[in-house]
Formats: sequence, structure tokens, C-alpha cells
Amino acid sequence: MKNRLLQKINEAKRKKRKLFCAFLTLGYPNVAATEKLIEGFASRGVDLVELGFPFSDPLADGPTIQYSSEAALKRGVAIQDAFRIVGRLRKRGVKIPILFFSYLNPIYHFGLREFPRRLKAAGFDGLIVPDCPPEEDKLLWQKCRETGMASVFLVAPTTRPERAQKIFARSRGFLYYVSVRGVTGARGSLPPDLAGNLRRLKRMSSKPVLVGFGVSSPSQVKRVASLGDGVIIGSAIVEKLRRAGGKLGPVFSFVESLVRSLHGSVQRRRV
Repeated sequence: MKNRLLQKINEAKRKKRKLFCAFLTLGYPNVAATEKLIEGFASRGVDLVELGFPFSDPLADGPTIQYSSEAALKRGVAIQDAFRIVGRLRKRGVKIPILFFSYLNPIYHFGLREFPRRLKAAGFDGLIVPDCPPEEDKLLWQKCRETGMASVFLVAPTTRPERAQKIFARSRGFLYYVSVRGVTGARGSLPPDLAGNLRRLKRMSSKPVLVGFGVSSPSQVKRVASLGDGVIIGSAIVEKLRRAGGKLGPVFSFVESLVRSLHGSVQRRRV
């Protein structure tokens, strides 16, 4: 089975199409809702899903993701829930690329050698570990390569050019650009150095650069997409879910507005 993430990226390049990635916290507001959200996103024009595993000490996450992670952990969410959800979605024919986002500690306790194989078997396409750069835990990244899992790494505004080039070389699929100096969370405006930083990054490699951290509105999505190759939105989606009291309708409507700002329309599709 070819990697769905790499296929989607190649397709986007051919069609000169920007990519929209939606982040969800596994198990928030509950496991069943997570599964419905992924399937609903796939039918509403979302290109990629980043499924975040809740962790008690999320160093890169702001209050919104921290809140959702704490709520999910109180419900006893486990890594096996992620395997089961994605496995069921794949059996129903849902083809959207899904990346697993986790800090290193839960993966370490599961088993570095076994984890990429289990991800692949469940139907995941990539792995993002924000506190594990390419040089660390080489066994994990080696097993990702062996199993065909895409390893996606992060670059920040403070990353030096020579360092960014090394990270670009190790990223498989796309480069995750952290647009702000800080943690995740919706912001009222985009950083003033965003355009310049993205221009420099895009000169380094032909791999796409997706922008995350701080992007939260349709107008911001449109602006970021004009500079990079796509956007990743998490906190704004999770916050919409919280304010809706767990109801999925308002979240789907919000995501449709974001997709529309990127692609011009929302083409409902069967998954």
C-alpha cells in the first residue's frame, strides 16, 4: 500500500493545490466523536488530519490543546483507541491521510521498535513528535523509514538556515513550519516575519511547507496559503468544539469556512 500522505502531496503539486490539515485531540470530547470528526472532515474537503495523542506535559501546546488533552486523559484514552479508530475508518473506505502527533514519552513506553509498525498496520501515514528531532532516538526514525511511515519534523522562526536544511532533508512528505515564537493557540494576527521566513525556507527544498501554530481564521488561512503550501489548524478547531459543547455541526461548519477560504469552494465527497 502506497503512503497516502505522499500520494496527496504529489497530487497537490500536480494540481498546484494548497493543502489543509486539521488537528484533533484523540478522545476529545470522546473517542466516538473523534472518529465522526475525521470522517466528516474527509467528506468536507480537508486534505490531511493530524491526530494528537493527549499528554500530561505538552511542551508545545497552549491552553486550548492542554484543556482537550486533560479532558481526554480523564476519560482514559489510550494509544490503542487511535489504532482502533483509524482501523475502522480504513475498513469503511476513508482514504484521507492521517498523521499521528505525539510527544516522545507515550511512544517510548509503548516501544520505539514496535510503534511505527503498529501505526502502519492501523492505517496511519505519518508521525510527528515535536520533542524528538531527527538526531534523537534514531531507532524510532529508522523504523519509520523501514515501515514506510512519513517522518515530519518542525522548523521554528529561530531555526538557523543550516539547521533548517538538515531538517528539510530528514522530513518525509512536508516540513512543518511553526509560525510563532511560542506554543499553539489562536492569534489575532500573523507574525510580521512570516513571509520572509517562508520565502527563505522554500528556496531550500522542493518539499512543501505547511504552516501551523496561530492560524485560526479564514482570512489568515488565505494569507498563509498565498505564502506557503498549506496550513495546519488545531487550536481554533478544538476551541470551536469546546464552545459547541461537543456538538459536531458547528465544527463542521467552521471547517468548511476554512476550506472554502483555501480552495474557493467545498466539494462534498464520498469517503
